[in-house]
Amino acid sequence: MREILSRLLATGGRLRSAVSRDESDGDQLATDGGATVKTSRTDSLRNSLPVEWELIESAPFWLPPVLFAGFFVYGAIAWNFLLSLTDYNGLGGAQYETFDFSMYSRMLNDGAFWQAAQNTVVLLVVFTVLCLALGLFVAILIDQQIRFENTFRTIYLLPMSLSFVVTATMWAWVYNARNGVLNQLLRVFNLEGVIVGLLRPAGVNAEVIQWLSWNTTALAAVIFALIWQFSGYAMVVFLAGLRAIPTEHYEAARVDGASTVRMYARVIIPQLRASAVSASVVLMVFALKAFDFIYALRGSQPGANMDILATMMYRVAFDSLQWAYGSAVAIVLFALALLVIGPYLYSEYRRGEL
Repeated sequence: MREILSRLLATGGRLRSAVSRDESDGDQLATDGGATVKTSRTDSLRNSLPVEWELIESAPFWLPPVLFAGFFVYGAIAWNFLLSLTDYNGLGGAQYETFDFSMYSRMLNDGAFWQAAQNTVVLLVVFTVLCLALGLFVAILIDQQIRFENTFRTIYLLPMSLSFVVTATMWAWVYNARNGVLNQLLRVFNLEGVIVGLLRPAGVNAEVIQWLSWNTTALAAVIFALIWQFSGYAMVVFLAGLRAIPTEHYEAARVDGASTVRMYARVIIPQLRASAVSASVVLMVFALKAFDFIYALRGSQPGANMDILATMMYRVAFDSLQWAYGSAVAIVLFALALLVIGPYLYSEYRRGEL
């Protein structure tokens, strides 16, 4: 009997120790900034849940925006592509029984499309390169610890806060052939005929002597105005990159006897590659979105030498009621945007930034 009681007491002691160990495993004490935090078994179980369960648990937060974006953005792109495979003209319903690529073959044989595509590429490249160059130059000047730095930085960035419509209205007034500000200034030097052909409205005397023709200056006028508006953005991006470079790099270059030009060319500017890439992507996207600028400047008929894919898309779809053809032009414009953004997103993904 005495042996049985001793065995029961020993078994009870082992059970109590097991329970206490289980409670100590389930309830742990952790310190966070001097405060004691009690973590329960529930928290540990929640942390050990599979990723799929966490995805399901967070669905109310990410599922609605994904559905809205999928329907209104990607669904619209897919519908636009299907529309480009039909002969829909904007009246009645589109016939989705048969699909072909007749609109794309028509596009390849359309001289207006090739002219608009050429203008789009020229605008994309020239605007981006010149905007980056000017922004880098201004950023280097401001980085020299000049007085009133914040004031100058605000002045350079201010045009970007304006909309395309406001900018186009202002530059239409500047370029006006009769009483434009630019021609008024050039009149002092008897050179008013130089700019009269930039944005020549109907009714202007075509016999006015022009040193630069309409054909060569129309797109240049648009590029110049856009550079004025967005070079401040490039300046801010490059200035942030310059301020992130350690001062030891400047000092080491000066100790080695490098001149200021050589220091920036060989040491500083190569370290701004990330800033240049991010700024160029944003600027190219703005160049592709220049429709409202040109439309506010010249309407839906800007002329062959100022026409870009965006204005052509609007003109053939809404003015000529050739919706299928306009959808095909829109798909080409979308593909061009992917060519601009795709490599950047892929490089960011490879670097682990996405």
